[in-house]
Amino acid sequence: MSDPVSAPRPAKAAPDASRRSERSRRAIFDAALALVSETGYAKTTIEGIAARAGVGKQTIYRWWPSKAAVLLDAFLDLAARANETLSGDADSEIPDTGDLAADLKHVLRATVDELTDPAFDGPTRALAAEGVVDPELGARFTEALLEPQLQYYVRRIRAAQTKGDIDPDVDPRVAVELLVGPLHHRWIHRTLPLTHAYADTLVDLALRGLAPRSRTV
Repeated sequence: MSDPVSAPRPAKAAPDASRRSERSRRAIFDAALALVSETGYAKTTIEGIAARAGVGKQTIYRWWPSKAAVLLDAFLDLAARANETLSGDADSEIPDTGDLAADLKHVLRATVDELTDPAFDGPTRALAAEGVVDPELGARFTEALLEPQLQYYVRRIRAAQTKGDIDPDVDPRVAVELLVGPLHHRWIHRTLPLTHAYADTLVDLALRGLAPRSRTV
């Protein structure tokens, strides 16, 4: 009979470094977004993010060169999660069900939900404000986040033009701005409540103006 004291013990599983890193990244993202919402971009620091996330500054600097880089990635992650909640696919296009008005209303309503969500509203306002006084930061966020989202709309508008649902002479980018511009204007200036009903109205009015024109021979 073997001695139970000397019997070999099962080896402990090695810590999952990738899982630990992902937890740290998530904590850093959450901390960065919370701080920029609470104190503004200018007062948010790497030290503050590290303390809030419970990690060392060196951990943050290992992955990002600056505060702006941390916040950019945090915001991209937030937008991706919001899009996954909406469609289940972080890289999905605007749906094309054959009903242009319904498709656009679906997406604009989801945008309303994002902009009125406290988790999204605070950091978005802080970063939008900072982008006004810091053109370089504003340009980086526009290039990385806003422009790719606007291109989803552009592609959907072009598809609608191909099907004859929108005037072929319309600039797709201008058409997109007719849809999203008023929505963001009302949100950023808080002129009136941002609602699904307002989003639906924008789509109806925009499509009325974008409809194909009858051509006389």
